[in-house]
Amino acid sequence: LAGLGGALGLLVARAGLSTVLALSPATLPRLDAIHLDGVALAFALTLTTLVGVLFGLAPGLHRSAGRPQAVSGVGRGFARRSRSTRRVLVVIEVALAVVLLVGTGLILRSTRQLFSQPMGFEPEQLVVMQIYGTGLEHGDAVTHDFFDHALDAVRSLPGVVSAAETTQLPLSGDQDTYGVTVVGGNGTDGADGAAYRYAVSPGYFETLGIPLVRGRRLGRDDVAGAPAAAVISASLAHRLFQERDPAGERIHFGPAGQEPYTIVGVVDDVKQPSLDTQDTDAVYVTAHQWHWADRVRWIVVRTDGDPLALLPSLRQAVWSVDADQPVVRAQPMEAVVTRSEAYRRFVLVVLSAFALAALALSVVGLYGVVAGMVVERLPEMGIRAALGASRESIVALVFRQGMTLTAAGVAVGVLASLAATRILTSLLFHVSRLDPLTYCAVVGLLAAGSAFACLLPAARASRVDTVGMLQAE
Repeated sequence: LAGLGGALGLLVARAGLSTVLALSPATLPRLDAIHLDGVALAFALTLTTLVGVLFGLAPGLHRSAGRPQAVSGVGRGFARRSRSTRRVLVVIEVALAVVLLVGTGLILRSTRQLFSQPMGFEPEQLVVMQIYGTGLEHGDAVTHDFFDHALDAVRSLPGVVSAAETTQLPLSGDQDTYGVTVVGGNGTDGADGAAYRYAVSPGYFETLGIPLVRGRRLGRDDVAGAPAAAVISASLAHRLFQERDPAGERIHFGPAGQEPYTIVGVVDDVKQPSLDTQDTDAVYVTAHQWHWADRVRWIVVRTDGDPLALLPSLRQAVWSVDADQPVVRAQPMEAVVTRSEAYRRFVLVVLSAFALAALALSVVGLYGVVAGMVVERLPEMGIRAALGASRESIVALVFRQGMTLTAAGVAVGVLASLAATRILTSLLFHVSRLDPLTYCAVVGLLAAGSAFACLLPAARASRVDTVGMLQAE
């Protein structure tokens, strides 16, 4: 049995490893080094052999130590001790299942809460690609000229609703910040601080679906030589000006000693580093009004069809302007959103796998204990039935003993979970580690699994042959 279980476990491990690697975050180190090797196989073989020897040898040694004339009595004594050991093991299995299921439930609830948060933009029907401008060191004018023509080429493609460019993309891992200060000290005491810098093209807010809160968006008139204009996020407007209208206020943003920007509008907050961030202060300026020309930019495109189908045409449009410019990280925006929380999803997958295994072990273990108990107590149940016990009372007896083990395991598991979930605090978002809904769901799931495990043994006990059992006794 141990050998068959070990072989099956290796097959599951081999099949599951590719799934785990596919779901692993890109930041996980040495992904290419993760595989089943000789050490892993030797460990599995050793563990399987050890389990088979220990759990097969113990009952044999106990029986061989018994006296020949006491064979009939030693069976019952050994059965009682063996039954107690199995019950303890089942309680431990249920307790471990509770800990893993609670952890999985908390991460799952947290992930659902996270993805229900407003991102500040609409990722549907969006496709993005990043361009690393090479050979554009001849000046800002050359760089701006390439990106302007590339954007025009993209906008002319069939299926493109709108397109724009930006120096950093929400949830992409970009974190470009500069200090911002209100000119003249007209802001609040917390006026000084950092904000994300977006150098964008006109139409950026419309393409990403970022709502305008007040004022106007950046337009085609905000070019080099025109009065420097800036749009700020709602969170930054509140930090700098509280409830006052920031339109017309001027801010210093970026390198010191430069011309200040005049605020012309306020847009909704956008999640930049991750979905669970509360840091959304941002300043948007046009690329032509920034202090230099960025050579690495994103092009964002809103389509009227399948974003993936448009990717080859988008690359060709950029290369039609300059075939030497690398186009990288081309993907739907929804993939960017998903990848931004890849680590949290990876933890969820790993915890889920262990939790399901623990749940299966606890249910199977409980079934084995209850089924063994029914076999050992069949004579007793036959006597109970002969003395007038109903089938319902016998079934209730079996269920009561099985659910008592589950209740003991759940109690131990809940206490262990209260301590173990401390390590998950950093992964939780708007969910307490003591979330009652998660704990209740886990208890309900284990109760349902335990009831299922008790079902077949209880049915067998209810069909006991009273006459046959009394004759056997």
